[in-house]
Amino acid sequence: MSYTKTYYADGDEKAPGLYFLREDLDCENLGFTVIEVDAGWEGIEHDHESDGQEEVYYLLDGAVTLDIEGDEVSLEPGDAVRVAGDTARKMTAQEASTLVAVGAP
Repeated sequence: MSYTKTYYADGDEKAPGLYFLREDLDCENLGFTVIEVDAGWEGIEHDHESDGQEEVYYLLDGAVTLDIEGDEVSLEPGDAVRVAGDTARKMTAQEASTLVAVGAP
């Protein structure tokens, strides 16, 4: 089949509000994650140096700040930011927010 369709909440919920859809969409290289968080939520600092995966974060609603190696990058709905695989990042939600994270090597 040349396409795959799924509903995000049916995906693999790795943690509350963190839906990984790579397998449900049968992606070979692309990671696709929906992130729904409450105000005050803080993600873990991480990078993808070991797998070379760059990521794009797209904010659907809410307000989020990404700490990208010490640079504070504020996102408002409609903003997107790309982060290189070897770059450390940590996300904090200022209000209830929904994001999409897409990544691939």
